[in-house]
Amino acid sequence: MSRVLGIETSCDETAAAVVERLADGSGVIRSNIIHSQIGDHALYGGVVPEIAARAHLARLDRLIGRAMEEAECGFGDLDAIAVTAGPGLIGGLLTGLMMAKGLAAATGRPLYAVNHLEGHALTPRLTDGLDFPYLLLLVSGGHSQFVEVRGVDDYHRLATTIDDALGEAFDKTAKLLSLPYPGGPAVEQAARKGDANRFDFPRPLSGRGELNFSFSGLKTAVRQAAQAAAPLAQQDVADICASFQQAIVDILADRTRKMIGLFEARHGSGGSRALVLAGGVAANQAIRSALESETARRGWRLIAPPPELCTDNGAMIAWAGLERLGRFEPAGFDIAPRSRWPLDEDVAGLIGSGRRGVKA
Repeated sequence: MSRVLGIETSCDETAAAVVERLADGSGVIRSNIIHSQIGDHALYGGVVPEIAARAHLARLDRLIGRAMEEAECGFGDLDAIAVTAGPGLIGGLLTGLMMAKGLAAATGRPLYAVNHLEGHALTPRLTDGLDFPYLLLLVSGGHSQFVEVRGVDDYHRLATTIDDALGEAFDKTAKLLSLPYPGGPAVEQAARKGDANRFDFPRPLSGRGELNFSFSGLKTAVRQAAQAAAPLAQQDVADICASFQQAIVDILADRTRKMIGLFEARHGSGGSRALVLAGGVAANQAIRSALESETARRGWRLIAPPPELCTDNGAMIAWAGLERLGRFEPAGFDIAPRSRWPLDEDVAGLIGSGRRGVKA
């Protein structure tokens, strides 16, 4: 049995967790403490990096103490310490990384610097014992990409967004409609009361051979619809949210069909025949339901971690550390945080006319 403390401070959740890997390779979450900073940022309608860093600094030591206490272990019982080193907000990453370095130095335990995206990518091996290779759809505030997960530290990006991330599209739609922060859950809640057929929003890049995503045109269409219907009644807002969410569902279903075909062409009868849905947007129940139906029609299954493991958390970082323990050398104390850190560092960014550098 191996036991790792995981620390996550990449954005606006301060998190610490202790996870064990048993002799049979399965994982057990002994503690998973998360403090959300929603209240700290709600007034500003989004995450303020300096406020986030200060909040991490004020709370992290107590969260680690709670995680260790709940797991009923001391630092001498740990086999390693894992911490998010990127991508994310530099101030927050520095806070977590310096804390982890201090603990590693004081306890003599090895330090593993984890890519936050790898934490999401490997979570289904903790929750479902999934074997490599498998197909990952990672959708969050900063990322929208399909990734072929071939092994630990072995990732191949198959498609990504050429402009905005999906979570960003949800948040900006919420802000446009004066919905509360965080925007994603607010849009989903409003959509439950709306008519998804009232507004015919575009499905950018769908219905053709394109594998990548584009959400900027959809955001523009939402803004134009809101302006045309102003002043907006509560039902108008609900209908816009429902129509927007349905467009997202249709886009993801379209790409999922293509990606399943591509994955099967690459692996034949091999592979897990499972689509992993991860990242903060994976908590959206409409998206989960649609992709569950889409995968089932093709003889696949959808694996979506529980909501508390979709958003940022320490358990996924601890598990990624366990996956690396014994496979890779620990990090040195000169390791630095990285605001951008793609899973697949060999793939070229999508930069061109009308395209921004892909977030990583």
